[in-house]
Amino acid sequence: MDEDTGERGLGRRERDILALERRGFPGPGAKERAIREELGLAPVRYYQLLNALLDDARALAFDPVTVNRLRRVRERRRSER
Repeated sequence: MDEDTGERGLGRRERDILALERRGFPGPGAKERAIREELGLAPVRYYQLLNALLDDARALAFDPVTVNRLRRVRERRRSER
């Protein structure tokens, strides 16, 4: 199995995005700073990739707790609009 992509699994970047979502952040701006420094992504791009991951069955299989939590948050926000 390839370390970067796994066999039909998530790539390293996708796994890193989910890992970052599992962490807590101490204050405003800390998460955005981590996104830029650790992943080398602009926050807008990060959230685009994260949103796509929430609809990916591979992400659900890899980390069901995080993906389901984020799906609930997303649905709650959509219903508030």
